[in-house]
Amino acid sequence: MSGRLTLVEGDITAQEVDAIVNAANSELQLGSGLAGAIRKKGGPSIQAECDAHGPIQVGEAAVTGAGDLPARFVIHAAGMSLGSGASEASVRSATRHSFALASEKGCATIAVPAIGAGIGGFSPQRCAEVMIEEARTHLDGETSLQEIRFVLHGEPMFRVFESAKDAYAVRLQMERMRNRR
Repeated sequence: MSGRLTLVEGDITAQEVDAIVNAANSELQLGSGLAGAIRKKGGPSIQAECDAHGPIQVGEAAVTGAGDLPARFVIHAAGMSLGSGASEASVRSATRHSFALASEKGCATIAVPAIGAGIGGFSPQRCAEVMIEEARTHLDGETSLQEIRFVLHGEPMFRVFESAKDAYAVRLQMERMRNRR
């Protein structure tokens, strides 16, 4: 693995990275929650770019400029459609597409929220497991990303991701030990 995976509890809109990921809906409407914070702090240019891009499929991602945010890009990961919930398949796909878009744009650093685990209603535990697995898989491949930073709102979500990251590391270590036999 060439890059590193880090966990931070905090405000994703304050992260000084190449790209931040928005837990978006497929209509790319910046309504409430994280998307609303991005709209408020980033300014109207982000929604204008989303409107010009138009809707995307659930599980896909789109990139815009970051407006007044301290990042170069916002990657809008559609974990759900407007008014519905997120699923494991949509979170996995949106996460994978986000990392691919970041790499295509030459990003070295990306800040990622818990896609679908808020208003999307997806299990925080399963969200953490899926997203950490996708991050590790991406970092093991060909990518420009040097750091995938999960920025989690509140200590409970941070602890869920911390536990999932530790469990993933233990599972890999156990596999390596089995393969040595």
